[in-house]
Order: sequence, then structure tokens, then C-alpha cells
Amino acid sequence: MKKHLLSTFLASCTLLLFLTTCGTDIVSSDALLTSMPQTEGTDSIAPTPKETATETTAEPAFEEYDLTLMAVGDNLIHMGVVYTGKQADGNLNYDFLFEGISDFLEVADVKIINQETILGGNELGFSGFPYFNSPTEVGDAIADAGFNVVLHASNHAVDQGLSGLESCAHFWESQPGVIMTGIHADSSEYNEIPLLKVGDFTFAILNYTYGPNSETLPASIQGHLNMLCAYDENTGRIDFTSLNPQVIADIETAKKTADIVIVCPHWGTEYTSKPSSYQQAFAMQMTEAGADLIIGTHPHVVQPIEWITAENGNRALCYYSLGNYVSTQKNGLSMLEAMAWVTFHVTEDGISISNKNTGVIPLVCHYTSGPVRIRDIYLLDEYTEELASSHGIRSYGGVSLHLTDLQEWSSEILGDWVLSAGQALDAKRP
Repeated sequence: MKKHLLSTFLASCTLLLFLTTCGTDIVSSDALLTSMPQTEGTDSIAPTPKETATETTAEPAFEEYDLTLMAVGDNLIHMGVVYTGKQADGNLNYDFLFEGISDFLEVADVKIINQETILGGNELGFSGFPYFNSPTEVGDAIADAGFNVVLHASNHAVDQGLSGLESCAHFWESQPGVIMTGIHADSSEYNEIPLLKVGDFTFAILNYTYGPNSETLPASIQGHLNMLCAYDENTGRIDFTSLNPQVIADIETAKKTADIVIVCPHWGTEYTSKPSSYQQAFAMQMTEAGADLIIGTHPHVVQPIEWITAENGNRALCYYSLGNYVSTQKNGLSMLEAMAWVTFHVTEDGISISNKNTGVIPLVCHYTSGPVRIRDIYLLDEYTEELASSHGIRSYGGVSLHLTDLQEWSSEILGDWVLSAGQALDAKRP
């Protein structure tokens, strides 16, 4: 018995000495079991494996791109233009008016034309200066060409009275692809802001005229014609030196709902290539209110382009006058026309006017005489002295027009803003 106890004691000491020598801590059987690798099918709890990091896919970088706007001036439908559109079968067609700029209409996103003369209804008959009434087929050609904005606030908007204005407004309701602005069949629509959606961006297009070829605004017209100048609502008397407060209110409202605010005023002194002091003052007020782009019409000749900076830091690009688009006027300078071309650059932060590929493309309206008929609208870059020598203005207006005249006027008035057709089109096309 003593011998057995001694053997047990010696064995225990030997084991203790072995463990101590190896530096191994003494642990319980449960702990040893837990630390051992687990085999499939056991009920033991395995250690939690380290989670594998999930690879996240980075969002693609924002691809910047451009949107473009083109605008042409007064579509002034003299009787020579009306007759040019008469077909052999007696029908009227004016698609030819826009063939010379079809490439630009094809690629631009916002396409604006100033329809100077009222489309008061064909049943009234057609007339030219001073009380115009133009065929609704002109409107059909505008829509078919691809214009999506038509300006109608001009000094000729009331040439056929309120009924003519209402008839014109109703006509454009039949052209759902076109936003018409400047006149209203229903006076309750007077304060509505015309909006054009292009992709993810909204353009507000506001249009006003200085007046309806009179010193007063008839009570029957109030609420139907967007007025640029202030007027007395009781007497209708127009203050041609003061901006209508409604213009500022509209710009401020538009700024809350649109990404770009475009104001198109019908203003200035006819046949004068320099902006008047009131044009400059009004442009500054519009800029301060939040206008991004100002495109003027009415003088029948081109006027300069400039950036305007208001005291509050707001900036707007101002085209004081695009001149005519089509006419049979007898003034040589009126044959030089401007097509505004504005590039809007889109980044992840928003949209703004780009200095690159923004400017003006000079055009020439060419007509023949005996009888007076519109021949075409040419790019100045493609116009020739041979064409100039055959221009109807020579016999009809007694003006000896030369290519060099047009080139010099373009250089003097439009200056560094002139773009070539290639600059505009090549930058836009894929």
C-alpha cells in the first residue's frame, strides 16, 4: 500500500515537473475543448471567423456635357414674304424660310424665334405694314422646323385687335410641341411662368414688349399682352422710361422654379445699332433680379452683346438685339442678322453659361425684286459678292449693298462674339 502511494506521488511530481519545464499553463478540460478545432457535426460552438471585407464599387465619375440654345430675331412677314409662300395650287407653305438654318435647328436644345407679326386668323385676309396679319401657315412652318419657343410680345401683337391676339394664342394651342409666350387669350394666365424642360433642367422664358404701337395700353388689352414698360392701370398711359414691376416679380418667381431664367424684351430704337440708355438700365435691373440670359428684339438691326454684372454679384449675358430674321425692308443694315448660340455647360454642381462656343452666328436675308420675293437666309460666311450684287434691295430700296458692307458691320457691332458655323455645330455633334 505504501509502495503504491509512493508510485502515485512520484508520477504526479514527474508530470508537474514536465508541465512547468515546458511553460504550459494549466487549464481546465472545458477550456482545452473549447480551444480545439471543431469538427463537422459537433455541437460545440466554433470561434467566430474574421469577416471578409466587402469590396465596394465606386460610383462612376459624373460625365459633364453641354446643352445649347439658338435664337433668331424678328420674323417680319411683309407682303413680299406672304406672296413667296404661295404655291401653284393656291396653298401657302413657308418651310423654305428655315431651310438655311436647318442644321442648327437639328442639334440645338432650346430653339427660339421672335414672331414679330400676329397670326390673327386667315379669314381676316393678309396685310403688311403698318397693321400686319400673317398666315397661320407661317406658324405651321415654325413648328415643323423644330422651334420649341415662339415669342409674340411685340409692338404688332395688337394689330388685329384683341380678337386677332386671341385667335393667334388659340392657334398655338394646336402646336403642343411649341411654347408660346408674350400674349394670352385668357387674362387669368397673365402671371404664369412659361417653362421648358430639357433633360434634367428647366428653362423659364419670359417675353415682354415696350408697348402696342401707341402711348397707352387699352383697358381691353391689359392682362393679354406682357408689358415691359410700366403703365397706369387706370389710364393705360405707358411710361417708356420705367421697367414694369411685374417683370422683376416674374424673374424672381421664375428663379425659384427654373434652373435658367431667360428674358426676351422687345425694346430699343429702330435702325440704331447701339443700345439705348433705357435698354441698358432695364438689362441691369433684370440681371439684379436674377436673369441669366437676355435676348432682345425690335430694332430691326443687330446690336452688341455683353456680360452684365449687377451690384449684388448676379451676372447675365445680354444680346441687345438680334435684328431681323426675315423681312423685305429697304435698309441695308437690316439685311445683316444675328443668330444667338449659347452653350450651357452641365457639371455635377449644376448648369451655367459657358464662355466656350457661346456667341453669335451672322446671317444675311436675301430677297429679289420685280416682284419682291424672299430667296433665302444665308450664313454670312457663305454669302458672296455675286449674291450681294443681285440683292433686291438695290432696286427696291435704292441701296448698293456689298459683301464688304455686311462683313464690316458684323465686325464693328458683333466683334469677338462672332462664331463660325463649324464652331457651333462641331462642338455639339457627337
